[in-house]
Amino acid sequence: MARPRKYNVTIPGLSCYLDSRTRRVYWRYKHPVTGKFHGLGTDENEARQIATEANIRLAQSRLQNLLQVRRHIADDVAGKITVSCWAEKYLRVQERRFENGEIKTATVRSRKTGTRVLVTELGLKYMDEVSVKDISNILEQYIEQGKSTMAQAIRNIAVDFFKESQRAGEVSPGFNPALLTRAPKVRIRRTRLDIETWQTIYDCGTYPAFLQRAMLLALLTGQRISDITKMKFSDIWDGYLHVQQEKTGARIAIPLSLRCEALGLSLEEVINRCRDNILSPYILHHTRRSGSSERGDPITSHTLRTHFMAARQATGLKWETGAAPTFHEQRSLSERLYRKQGVDTRTLLGHKRQEMTDKYNDDRDQGWKHVVVKK
Repeated sequence: MARPRKYNVTIPGLSCYLDSRTRRVYWRYKHPVTGKFHGLGTDENEARQIATEANIRLAQSRLQNLLQVRRHIADDVAGKITVSCWAEKYLRVQERRFENGEIKTATVRSRKTGTRVLVTELGLKYMDEVSVKDISNILEQYIEQGKSTMAQAIRNIAVDFFKESQRAGEVSPGFNPALLTRAPKVRIRRTRLDIETWQTIYDCGTYPAFLQRAMLLALLTGQRISDITKMKFSDIWDGYLHVQQEKTGARIAIPLSLRCEALGLSLEEVINRCRDNILSPYILHHTRRSGSSERGDPITSHTLRTHFMAARQATGLKWETGAAPTFHEQRSLSERLYRKQGVDTRTLLGHKRQEMTDKYNDDRDQGWKHVVVKK
């Protein structure tokens, strides 16, 4: 391979060579850090643009790193700490709390996400220089995009972020700009399920058998999708299905005799429908190989949500107000059906407070309100 002499290449990292077999000139870029070559094809203009942009991004990254180092040095001198530096310590605290059993995996994950947003927007600011307006501007970005739920989550994480910095003595007591921002109002748009709609989705018949089993388990147990997918046959003993909720850690023993009168089925009958000739420890499992999943592997939450959505769409049902109900809405339907039967739904759902259970009992104006006339 020979280098064509007619090309005057002045962009760092960019070079070209002549392929003696095809007699064509090929361009490539050598990464200054890894030393690896990246082929850029035969278009000279495009190759120059890519190489130029790559160098600009590398320079920006180096500048960011340099500023970060300078900030660290400044922290030591000024006795202050930046948002970025505190974020590292904050996340270590969350990991320790997780290891001690104080918080759950989902909480750690969400706090990592929220902290990443704070670092991206405010990373080089000193903690005690962050203003209410700084936090408000971040929240406003998400609200304008229609992501009020995300804005609410970020605000909650920001409040905890500054609370922990108070406990660590990094900021003065009471300094919490996130706490002074207005909490984003989340409008619940998702429509509740009623038993007739549930039955229509269940009967549409455009999905694998495990979805019907999952829908029955959701209604008979009232548990979250993450807990349903983890249920094992070994969790059954002494006439109960034992569930330790992933989100809350609540330990619930559900009697196999529990019967949903609206379906005319007991939990034991539903579990028996899940038994087949496939050797699997999971109550919900694949009966055939599917993608990377083998026979007997557990059904994932993503798979259940996807198939439920497909079955719901196949019914042709439309929702004029609010978004279409998701798999999770079966938890609310289960609570409402069981409350009518006199079942202790607060214990069944694993709630510490009755107020939370009552939220699931709210049908969001889907049903008729009957006027009672005293005789």
